[in-house]
Amino acid sequence: MFPVIDLPWPHKDLSPNSRKHWAARSKLVKAYRWQCALLVKKALVKTGLNPVPSKARLAAGDLLRLQIDFYPPDRRHRDDDNVIASFKAGRDGLADALGIDDRYFTTKPTLHRDDPIASGLVRVTLSVDSAGTKRR
Repeated sequence: MFPVIDLPWPHKDLSPNSRKHWAARSKLVKAYRWQCALLVKKALVKTGLNPVPSKARLAAGDLLRLQIDFYPPDRRHRDDDNVIASFKAGRDGLADALGIDDRYFTTKPTLHRDDPIASGLVRVTLSVDSAGTKRR
């Protein structure tokens, strides 16, 4: 139903550990969110899916499962919680592109520390988590 979507690695200043000034960081957040939204829309159109609104595709009580695989650009130490937080703007861009509130997401992140990719990559696999199969 949904394609696998490759998104760019978040800028280092999107990390919660960054000491970037809030105004400069805000510009990075906005740019990354927009970039991810655009790439998601392109992927949806390429597979023949209408990018908006996706909420109609979900039955009452269903969630959209996000399997997010993080492939860092190098083998430097990264905390998985910081990688997830760095991707928040990307996740918001994904929600924007799908026309859905991100409260309907259930996320399963995986950090592939030993599988770096030259410029880094965030691979998102989407699937519907039906109301009958949700974890409690």
